[in-house]
Amino acid sequence: MTYPYFTKGLPIDQRSRRAEEIPTLDRTRMEEPSGYMPHPDLTHAVNVALVLGMPLLLTGEPGTGKTQLAYAVANDLACPVHKFETKSTSVSRDLFYTFDAVTSFKQRDITDQRLFLRYQALGRAILDAFPATNPTVAALLPPPGQSDYRHAGPRRSVVLIDEIDKAPRDFPNDLLNEIERLYFRVSELRNAGSPGAEPGEPGIEPQYRPIVILTSNSEKGLPDPFLRRCIYFDIPFPKAEEMRDIVAERVSGLGKTDPLLADALDLFFRLRHGRRETNLRKEPSTAELLNWLQILMHRGAKPGEALKLQKELVLQTLSTLVKNTDDRREASDFVSTRW
Repeated sequence: MTYPYFTKGLPIDQRSRRAEEIPTLDRTRMEEPSGYMPHPDLTHAVNVALVLGMPLLLTGEPGTGKTQLAYAVANDLACPVHKFETKSTSVSRDLFYTFDAVTSFKQRDITDQRLFLRYQALGRAILDAFPATNPTVAALLPPPGQSDYRHAGPRRSVVLIDEIDKAPRDFPNDLLNEIERLYFRVSELRNAGSPGAEPGEPGIEPQYRPIVILTSNSEKGLPDPFLRRCIYFDIPFPKAEEMRDIVAERVSGLGKTDPLLADALDLFFRLRHGRRETNLRKEPSTAELLNWLQILMHRGAKPGEALKLQKELVLQTLSTLVKNTDDRREASDFVSTRW
């Protein structure tokens, strides 16, 4: 079975096949944490956050690897990742746990309210930082076999709080003490709290302190009191030589000196920064470049051959790089007449 797989509207005498027969690309290598290549200054920022025990706040263009850093750190330090996906409706409690009030009301014969709790990213990481024999932790854990939560402590975890700028402005302000001292309270259990919630009570030992990584697309600013409690790093967009290294690591069959890659990067950076040549509203990202190179290789672009000699193939795959009508028109014109 050869490309194209969906043939309606194309002058091709080939019937579409079953969906299961389509050789969809395996994206595992593109997302493998061991292949993540951080900027050297980002590596230093991670180490500063680790030593100080402070959250690391990352900004940067979409597709520059903010989210993937958490998995790379966890892979390198041999610890699990707990991810919290921030929404516009998120409140600070959601980062620690949620409570199924509806089911609790319907099943009023069940008096153990712990059965209706679901611990979320930071809540799980805090509980896992203590042994299950800790009496305060034991009071928060559901009875064995009656919940999908399995306590795995004591251990250290990476907590990824993704796109925190999506949340209401009060969200980071409401976390100031909890994210610094790493504790939380469960109001549904008569305000029972994790270790460290009470004044003078010992909290998490430093070697088990969760490694908190937050990402932001800078859609709106974060409060100054919250920023003071974070280590901050803005991930720069990779330069051409850095991008060659990233592609060689992520896309099989392409070497750093390959003519096809040289042409692909030339077009990519001219679409991004060639303001005198192109004027795209949304510049393509690293992730979109990798996707584009993957489909080019699948479509038969041959390593060792110049991509400028395969313009028809480039035009057919531009939808991977450009994401609106005006940019598509501009990019297509540039490839056809000026590249």
